[in-house]
Amino acid sequence: MADGILLERAGIPAVSLCTDAFRITAEAMARSLGFPGYQYVAVPHPIASRTLAEIDVIARDFLPEIIRVLGAGLTIRPAD
Repeated sequence: MADGILLERAGIPAVSLCTDAFRITAEAMARSLGFPGYQYVAVPHPIASRTLAEIDVIARDFLPEIIRVLGAGLTIRPAD
């Protein structure tokens, strides 16, 4: 969370990811850094014990939300 906020403060578009188990902590950190309401993407917990294939599925599933938070206005093509 802190890295994403610091990048945004520097004018670099960023999106922070955290697992849903850490939502309260993420929101508290954003408030403490002066960014209450900072938008981030919460993915399913846990991540560390997942296989690369499972992480790939999560990344694909959450890509539209990541792009929405970045505000890029990009469209996503279906996977080949």
